[in-house]
Amino acid sequence: MKKQAILALEDGKVFKGYSFGAEGETAGEVVFNTSMTGYQEILTDPSYKGQMVCMTYPLIGNYGVNKEDVESRQPYVEGFIVKESSRIYSNWRAATDLGSYLKKYKIVGIEGIDTRSLTKHLRERGAKKGVISTKDLNPVSLVKKAKRSPGLVGRDLIKEVMCKKPYTWNKKGKFHVVAIDSGIKLNILRNLEKRNCRVTVVPATATKEAILKYKPDGLFLSNGPGDPKALPYIVDTVKGLIGKMPVFGICLGHQILALAFGGKTFKMKFGHHGGNQPVIDVHSKRVEITAQNHGFAVDMNSISKKEMVLTHVNLNDRTCEGMEHKKLPVFSVQHHPEAAPGPHDATHHFDRFIEMMRKRKK
Repeated sequence: MKKQAILALEDGKVFKGYSFGAEGETAGEVVFNTSMTGYQEILTDPSYKGQMVCMTYPLIGNYGVNKEDVESRQPYVEGFIVKESSRIYSNWRAATDLGSYLKKYKIVGIEGIDTRSLTKHLRERGAKKGVISTKDLNPVSLVKKAKRSPGLVGRDLIKEVMCKKPYTWNKKGKFHVVAIDSGIKLNILRNLEKRNCRVTVVPATATKEAILKYKPDGLFLSNGPGDPKALPYIVDTVKGLIGKMPVFGICLGHQILALAFGGKTFKMKFGHHGGNQPVIDVHSKRVEITAQNHGFAVDMNSISKKEMVLTHVNLNDRTCEGMEHKKLPVFSVQHHPEAAPGPHDATHHFDRFIEMMRKRKK
């Protein structure tokens, strides 16, 4: 017999369903992801720390879970919400089913709710703090708990997902890249390795002096969770490194770079989460379908156009998706060119970073 579970949002909306994965109670900001596949990569993306993810595709788990498709050392979502969790899985790489995987890592899940209704609610009202529980089935009590939960605004969550000490990803390579780990996805490191880079990954708390000691050819600013405004120590570090080497930022790294140039970021209504976001390059007019996961965005009007200029725009809501410095080898994108899950339209940004380092070496 299935165990009951309830999802309650801070605005009083309640969804009744059934438990899958771990039992218990968990809180976080509830967002929806429009990817049809790639649930394992989504679960293990550190950028989801502090959030509970609702998958819009109705059947999740049908190809199981394997050892290769992880994007970090463990799942970081606070909770997982699906219409139907498949007990039967079929794939030659699969090692276990989704429910067992969530249970192993103590991730509370809920299934059997109307995920279309939840997604529509979040689109209309915005992302909401929520609670999933299998032990407290009182809707009034859970709504109160959701209201009291911390949310994302003003929170520094990267210290919970970053590496604790520096490590080398690839020991050989023509270019030496230092990557500031704010919750870096493994496919970023794989893409750099594929392009002949030796990567030293350092914690987000690393100082400018510590990074310069590595004498890197380039600096990479990773993705990560939480509010970029809560990270002044990284912003100060990046400020001190601009102009000393090529810099490439992705997602949170893009936002950190904007703050380093005196810009501002803002909380989006419901963010971008999924693998079908259209982005246009304002120079070439080329449109790419991109993978995205972010709830904050850069206000380009707050940055001096004498330094940074807009390069990419989201075609759904016209928000900033990329920028570059007018003179220095510095650029960033809000979306995820490393994908995992796809699509892979934007992987060429890694090639641009390599070319910047190549020119600097010459």
